[in-house]
Amino acid sequence: MMSPPFTINEQLSLGDKVPKTDLKMESVDGKKASLADLAKENGLCVIFSCNTCPYVIGWEDRYNELEAACAKNKIGFVLVNSNEAKRDGDDSLDEMKTHAKEKGYGKYAYVVDENHVVADAFGATKTPDVFLFNGKMELAYKGAIDDNMKQKDSVTEPYLKNAVEAMVAGKPINPGETKAIGCSIKRTS
Repeated sequence: MMSPPFTINEQLSLGDKVPKTDLKMESVDGKKASLADLAKENGLCVIFSCNTCPYVIGWEDRYNELEAACAKNKIGFVLVNSNEAKRDGDDSLDEMKTHAKEKGYGKYAYVVDENHVVADAFGATKTPDVFLFNGKMELAYKGAIDDNMKQKDSVTEPYLKNAVEAMVAGKPINPGETKAIGCSIKRTS
């Protein structure tokens, strides 16, 4: 079996610095932004997402609440679409714009990761896959949004929300890592 022409790095470990901070990516609002542009005083939350994955669809009703919690705590928030293999279809920029409008993604960037460069640098493999960085741009939490994709009202462990609150309070994040559950990022071969 031939190996793919792209290299997926090992997934970032807690404490690692955010990679590819200066790469400008096109957002659904027509602007280009880098991760450095989107970071705020207390850090940055990066969620690898897309338009059609059933896991994203199950969790995306929490995106606006999560962005609000991040904004309140001076943390940037960005959705990154790395599904290059679906760029001519469900994950085209036009479809991303439509999806963002339908879901009310108005306050934050939803960007195209051309050729999955950012996902490869992060070692991201799933949608959704969450990476929360602190004010020094060091990875503080990675994994899942919470423990119940299907029913927001039945969540008992809001992992990302808890991580945001602990991080800005200077407390240990527990757990600092959970298992991301979702669809594979659709890379090109």
